[in-house]
Amino acid sequence: MNKSRSQAEDTSAIMVNGYRVRPGMYLTNGATVTLGGVCFTIHSRGAVSCELVLFHPEEEEPYAVIPYPECFRIGNVYSMIVYGIDPDQTEYAYRLDGPYQPEKGLLFDKTKLILDPYARLVAGQHIWGRWEPYDQRKAFRGKIVHNSFDWGENDQPNLDFKDLVIYELHVRGFTKHPSSGVKNPGTFEGIREKIGYFKELGINAVELMPIFEFDECRDDRMVNGERLLDYWGYNTVCYFAPNSSYACAKNYNGVDDELKTLIRELHENGIEVILDVVFNHTAEGNENGPYISFKGLDNNIYYLLTPEGYYYNFSGCGNTLNCNNPIVNDLIIQCLRYWVTAYRIDGFRFDLASILGRNEDGSPMSKPPLLERLAYDPILGSVKLIAEAWDAGGLYQVGSFPSWGRWSEWNGKYRDDLRRFLKGDAGLRDAVAQRIIGSPDLYDPVYRGDDASVNFLTCHDGFTLADLYSYNQKHNEANGWNNTDGDNNGNSWNCGVEGDTDDSAVLALRRKLIKNAATVLLCSMGTPMLLSGDEFGNSQQGNNNAYCQDNAISWLDWTDLEKHTDIYRYFSNMIAFRKAHPILRDQSGPAACGFPPTSFHGTSPWDLNNSEEERVLGVLFAGRDEQDRKDDILYLGMNMHWEAHEVKLPQLPDGLSFRVVADTAKGPGEDFIEKPSFRTVVAGQSVLLEPRSILLLEGAASS
Repeated sequence: MNKSRSQAEDTSAIMVNGYRVRPGMYLTNGATVTLGGVCFTIHSRGAVSCELVLFHPEEEEPYAVIPYPECFRIGNVYSMIVYGIDPDQTEYAYRLDGPYQPEKGLLFDKTKLILDPYARLVAGQHIWGRWEPYDQRKAFRGKIVHNSFDWGENDQPNLDFKDLVIYELHVRGFTKHPSSGVKNPGTFEGIREKIGYFKELGINAVELMPIFEFDECRDDRMVNGERLLDYWGYNTVCYFAPNSSYACAKNYNGVDDELKTLIRELHENGIEVILDVVFNHTAEGNENGPYISFKGLDNNIYYLLTPEGYYYNFSGCGNTLNCNNPIVNDLIIQCLRYWVTAYRIDGFRFDLASILGRNEDGSPMSKPPLLERLAYDPILGSVKLIAEAWDAGGLYQVGSFPSWGRWSEWNGKYRDDLRRFLKGDAGLRDAVAQRIIGSPDLYDPVYRGDDASVNFLTCHDGFTLADLYSYNQKHNEANGWNNTDGDNNGNSWNCGVEGDTDDSAVLALRRKLIKNAATVLLCSMGTPMLLSGDEFGNSQQGNNNAYCQDNAISWLDWTDLEKHTDIYRYFSNMIAFRKAHPILRDQSGPAACGFPPTSFHGTSPWDLNNSEEERVLGVLFAGRDEQDRKDDILYLGMNMHWEAHEVKLPQLPDGLSFRVVADTAKGPGEDFIEKPSFRTVVAGQSVLLEPRSILLLEGAASS
């Protein structure tokens, strides 16, 4: 190592391998541009030395290797400012030396290039699907980001959680199909081009499936002539870096600016942005997986390991992050703070969030430090925190996920109970009644408030809504695992014919069941979440685990919007109806008529016990519309039986009568009455609920 000093230079700077360096900013992780230089900071408890390795873009050999002087290390932190380098023409990685003792979880190898876990961009990933065998690949490298984006006077919507209508989508699949009509398909820019569609539909929050840098080529393989990739992106390479192949711009900072532009314009249109984040495992996999980052830093700190040094696999993906270790804790906190401050993200959905509550031996903790820190962190104070409250290791916490009054949950019991009820299964009426009014049997309103339940019937994982009523069985043959992958308990029903059919009666029934599902979901208390494409009948041909299908199976076919306009209009009308009626979103002021906020009814009003048929359920919502100074009363009548049932309605106060808002037994154009003045008055105190149909009524002044 060549060192020299110059009296003309700052006395704290020295020369190392031809570069002027000085001690850096020890409290700032990652690569940070400073006046005249770049600060590189990284930490490792087990390493005995560290080298910074610098590359010109796309070049295989480094242009500089700079060992950290021992005096530049404080505790376990290496920090160094390097002068005289061009940030825009530099990619970087590290080499760390230390003990190699796999039985103790120590995997240091000074020949391996290690990606900075705090890198803000990852080099070489901007071309989707560019494939090389792992043993021939260039190592992942970090890029140096300039945070110069102008947010202007952009304000975040800051919507109440109860007022959200969440729309889950895959960045690439949303616009990749030629029918999407955008100029930049499969990109962040492609989504920006569809903002008008979001507004027309009525959704006010988009939930993006993973956009952290991931390796879509990790499990690259050919099946029946089709190339399969890790399309969904649940294999994170770097938590601080956006996936550069989702940008249409390929310039140095292109993905950063493009993503921020999308978020800014969504906010300007009143739409929040929620990210699906994967802190339960990484792309490094198990003992046979590649070195990318954590394995070469502190493998025994970042991952849950058995006493023999093997990886616990509570994620089902080879490894499990040791989330409640303080080091990993800090990384996750700093990551989320970064996305909130640098990208103005409004919320996070945590994949397999129960893993975030496991101890170092894998056991569940009653008060997980990470979850508590996230709940109380001041930067995250107004951010939505949504847990997928289970994991692949058998831990299921729906209704019991540690919350501190801040965490919401994907309500898996809502999905399962409603799916079974809506296809006609018996014995679910009482459970469904609870699900529709916000699942108070799961979420104590005193301790969990109105924001605990995210209600959904479909999501990326499982059948689409159209497939839910077109297939009895999953059809994942295209995935290459002999149809052994994916959920075997989808609670679906094919309406008498498996898959595609020309039978008009079957097709009509399927459309009715889709509208039934939309009606119940958007009339349920809690926060509804829709899967993109469900609003116009998108199908995946029965594939309920399309994680590897970067093709027409997963891409939204926008011609379906033209084919199924009635389904789209029904969804849009129901979303607008929900927004117009606060009693569907929270417990508003008490109704002057004395009705309780919610009540349940069978074929006779105010009576479930004597109902003739347990597949019939009426839910009455009642509250006070203070703006219009009148009671707001809605009746949701559901008959999931294959026979019609006459239902007696609750008696309304004098001067009010029930009017028909929606009737899924009717055909297109008559299933939802858009104009209140056109809604017909229910004659008498009884209605006939047609087989497998839903009737939505509102109490209105008698004409």
